[in-house]
Amino acid sequence: MPYLDADTYPEQGAYIGRRVTVCYDYDTSRTVEGVVIRDDKTKPGLMIIHTDDGRALLATECMWSPIKEKD
Repeated sequence: MPYLDADTYPEQGAYIGRRVTVCYDYDTSRTVEGVVIRDDKTKPGLMIIHTDDGRALLATECMWSPIKEKD
C-alpha cells in the first residue's frame, strides 16, 4: 500500500500546527518563527515548517525548537 496518494496521507504527529523557532547554520543569534505544517509519524517521516517570512523548509535543513505555549 502506498504511503502517499490521492486517498492516503501519512499519520501526523504531535507538532502539526505548533509554533516553532528556526535558525540556520547553528546561528542562534538570528532566528525566525514559523508553524509546522507537516509532521509525519509514519513513512516517509518528513517535517515541513512554514516560516513567518514565507519560506517552507524541511526540518533537516535547519535547527528548530518548539515555542512554549502560554498557560
